[in-house]
Amino acid sequence: SASVSNDTTFHPSLFILLEIPGIQGQHIWIAIPFCSMYILALVSNSTILYIIVKDKALHKPMYLFLCLLPFTDLVLCSTTLPKMLAIFWFRSHIISYHGCLTQMFFVHAVFATESAVLMAMAFDRYVAICHPLHYTSILNTTMIGKIGLACVIRGLLFVFPFVILIDRLPFCGHHVIPHTYCEHMGIAKLASASINPNTVYGLTVALSVPGMDVVLIAVSYVMILQALLRLPSKDAHTCGAHICVILVFYIPAFFSFFTHRFGHQVPPQVHIVLANLYLLGPPVLNPLVYGINTKQIRQRICDFFMGRK
Repeated sequence: SASVSNDTTFHPSLFILLEIPGIQGQHIWIAIPFCSMYILALVSNSTILYIIVKDKALHKPMYLFLCLLPFTDLVLCSTTLPKMLAIFWFRSHIISYHGCLTQMFFVHAVFATESAVLMAMAFDRYVAICHPLHYTSILNTTMIGKIGLACVIRGLLFVFPFVILIDRLPFCGHHVIPHTYCEHMGIAKLASASINPNTVYGLTVALSVPGMDVVLIAVSYVMILQALLRLPSKDAHTCGAHICVILVFYIPAFFSFFTHRFGHQVPPQVHIVLANLYLLGPPVLNPLVYGINTKQIRQRICDFFMGRK
């Protein structure tokens, strides 16, 4: 088995082991559903992204948001799943310090970006349903571009300090992370110094970035549901499906964030499953709820696979 030196303090030579306690001998079977979900996420999100980019008739605000979502989904699940499958199937547990830091950065930055995209989509639906006469004047292609850029910049700005906070820490103890991927607090706990600044900043970001997004999304959907319930329409069912996907995205994420800091009694297997769920569940479900459930995209997909132009 691979071993890691316990007296390494020089970051470039530091290697970390990613291990999952308590499931030795079951890696192959556990990897099969994760691999299946990953392939489904890749195929479905890539198809929707291709359909929207190729069809100029879909270059409208609503579909441009739907174009941002599969792109972030593809990046989000691809930051962790390839390494996870390598761990399960090839026993490739070792990751370099810089590789771990890079994975951590993309995991948190893309998560924050997708959270912002979901908030922007909720605002888009609010304007379309509650203020339809002003929709085209409020949301146009230029505004969508600015919103998308703001989503990305916000994620980068809030997450980059994680890299600085980790890089200042000395690592001279054990170098084993009981997880399938690197995240901020998982790396910080390996340090042989106080990680209070990491804990405080991590909680601040969790509450102020996705936490604020959740509040604004909830307010948007409450007003959307109020408007839909006054109409003889079935759109409320679609809205309910959107809310379910949003809950799958945020609940495991917040559970993972707070378990790292306060949930010391939570079994590591439960933490690991839920931490992977918020990175893989939405990329699998989003194409079904936001893409295929949309009539125009569903029709384009049918035409694409049946060879019709």
